[in-house]
Amino acid sequence: MFEALSDRLGGVFDKLTGRGALSEKDVRAAMREVRVALLEADVALPVVKDFIAKVQTEAVGDKVLRSVTPGQQVIKIVHDGMIEMLGGGEETQPINLHAAPPVAILMVGLQGSGKTTTAAKIALRLKKRENKKVLLASLDTRRPAAMQQLEQLSQQADVGFLPIIEGQTATDIAARAMNAARLGGYDVVILDTAGRTSIDEELMNEASAIADIAKPAETLLVADALTGQDAVETAQRFHDRLPLTGLVLTRMDGDARGGAALSMRAVTGLPVKLLGVSEKLDGLDTFDAKRIAGRILGQGDVVSLVEKAAETLDAEKAERMAAKMKKGEFDLDDLAEQLQQLQKMGGMQSILGMLPGMGKMKKQMAGMDMDDRVFKRQEAIISSMTRLERTKPALIKASRKKRIAAGSGTGVPQVNQLLKMHKQMAGMMKKMGRGGRKGMMSALGGMGSGGMPPGMGGGMDPNALKNLGGGGLPGLPGPTGGLPGLPKNK
Repeated sequence: MFEALSDRLGGVFDKLTGRGALSEKDVRAAMREVRVALLEADVALPVVKDFIAKVQTEAVGDKVLRSVTPGQQVIKIVHDGMIEMLGGGEETQPINLHAAPPVAILMVGLQGSGKTTTAAKIALRLKKRENKKVLLASLDTRRPAAMQQLEQLSQQADVGFLPIIEGQTATDIAARAMNAARLGGYDVVILDTAGRTSIDEELMNEASAIADIAKPAETLLVADALTGQDAVETAQRFHDRLPLTGLVLTRMDGDARGGAALSMRAVTGLPVKLLGVSEKLDGLDTFDAKRIAGRILGQGDVVSLVEKAAETLDAEKAERMAAKMKKGEFDLDDLAEQLQQLQKMGGMQSILGMLPGMGKMKKQMAGMDMDDRVFKRQEAIISSMTRLERTKPALIKASRKKRIAAGSGTGVPQVNQLLKMHKQMAGMMKKMGRGGRKGMMSALGGMGSGGMPPGMGGGMDPNALKNLGGGGLPGLPGPTGGLPGLPKNK
């Protein structure tokens, strides 16, 4: 979502860091460009004015202008100012569960904002991360099939769902949900209220009546980040009528300019607690001002990458992989596991977005029509092999390659590329297994100019990667599941 803003700011900062010394005029010119970049990203004008005023005051000070690295100092000041704008002076605020069970969470928002799906996402998150017993209840008596939708989502998340009784009002359902949660020993009950296409008196009165019955510990407004400043206005109007405790922004994986996300905290004073980053039920991230600011300024988000790897990692498989690495073993089944792990972590583009300084690399890959479909093709090739072929790739000669290519819907050149990649990676595993730390350093000594070892994209022409089907290469196997390989920089 923040790609355009990140690119624009990156260009501004490249000019600053490319100079040995900065004058006050240079800094002010840079701040004007930052101001334009934020406005083009649809950040609210009052927020931009306040941000630029604070940042510029610090950026033109003697401490910066006389610094050995003035450009880097200005970037740090902008980074710190962006964290403050996003509410980073405070700790990341989790869902408040500090109340006697069942704790009620009230979901409100306009129709089409993703409220029902978000309710199920939060239920799954609380079940997996907090080990809570969760009950979902649909109070949307107006939208056709709204209750059935939430019921299906509750089954997918494997959480409780309040049975549907035709003819009940929203307030009746709220009272029944709280009673059922108490009798059923639930820790949390999530109430999904009805939405409207616009805010009206009936909507607000109904939401207020439900809040009086449930006495929620959290009243979360779900807002669609793609609606831009309309989302900010919606949040403000809801907050004027309801005691909101936090915001959830959906569709953060979209291609909108991102200004709503940056403006929301400053305009409403409410914390953004969660971000919807995909349509999947596990596509929900904690909002962290430092991480968001880091992504916007091209500094990546390695913490989120590690967390995502830990969440998707199969510990038992990781132990087996580590044991095989010690023996210097790495077969095609291991390679297939790495491909699957990378896809679970969101694919190549997602991972590159979390690595520092990878913005230009993502563009390079996009220019070569690279995408994550390559992993599906590589998996198809491996799946078309027999068990013996996967454990002993040396057996795969010309006739077998033709059979594998036909079975996977690819060509012999793609099979050859995959086998070559595996051979290079297996060679590295043997070096590392034989030599311990020394062997690892020796293996990494063969890194190409692409910044990764041979077989992982380092030193390889991007066109060679393209021949594999349009994507990068899997990373080194290990307890974290590995990272993607990168094409050679030009």
